[in-house]
Amino acid sequence: MNWKQAQSDFRNYLQIERGLSQNSVENYSLDITKLINHLFINDISVSPLNISLETLQGFVYEIAKEVNTRSQSRIISGLKSFFNYLIFEGYRDDNPMDLIESPKTGRKLPDTLSLEEIDQLSDAIDLNVAEGERNRAIIETLYGCGLRVTEVIDLKLSDLYFKEGFIKITGKGNKERFVPIGEVTQEYLTTYIENSRNRVPIKKKATDIVFLNRRGNQLTRAMIFTIVKNLAVAANLGKNISPHTFRHSFATHLLENGADLRSIQQMLGHESITTTEIYMHVDKTHLRGVMMDFHPRSKY
Repeated sequence: MNWKQAQSDFRNYLQIERGLSQNSVENYSLDITKLINHLFINDISVSPLNISLETLQGFVYEIAKEVNTRSQSRIISGLKSFFNYLIFEGYRDDNPMDLIESPKTGRKLPDTLSLEEIDQLSDAIDLNVAEGERNRAIIETLYGCGLRVTEVIDLKLSDLYFKEGFIKITGKGNKERFVPIGEVTQEYLTTYIENSRNRVPIKKKATDIVFLNRRGNQLTRAMIFTIVKNLAVAANLGKNISPHTFRHSFATHLLENGADLRSIQQMLGHESITTTEIYMHVDKTHLRGVMMDFHPRSKY
């Protein structure tokens, strides 16, 4: 088995058997490509079946010079998954990455926006341009429902259950969940769908997609990032934000206002509660308030 075949088979496994998103599959594949390039540059002739721990250590040493610790950890994790796949398929008996430790990255606290800053961004949207109502609906959906950017661009008209107060989301690994949607977000979405969306020449393959570009096609991830970046400049926000910032703000504001972590976990679509627990570290004032209100020894 050569590297090209192993990489192709691994991609199929991730996509078909594990149900990962295209973006996740590409990231895993890129990790293998980096290793292949390292072997080529250093004239190392080994196959995926006989590559040694020493060779992989040399690769990790080289990438440590080029990328930060977080990226190093992701690459190491990706290669561990690749060799675990080879074991699963019976191509190898061992995972040479098992003895390679990931660097300590620490836990990065997510950036958030205040409600005033979100209003500031919303107010900066020019509703006189064709895409104004669409962009406002996108921002409100990101914040109002705490969605990932891919979940926003994949949102379908048939996923909107406004009468019941929910939208259906297909998240990572094609796992479905129902997320509550508030009246404000419903109003902005309805305005966009009934007014602006109907004015574009909708392509046949995008008839059920909520957010469309001017040509009637589905928006891309890059376009959502551009919309958010440009809006931050227009609002003179003075912060480097991304679509994910609204998801962080959604979770943080819920926690600050008394929501429990389990409910937030379900709405965000986190597999593990430990992923959601990062929001416990965002606002120490809130945590102290909870203790003062509910602990029997907090007051005389």
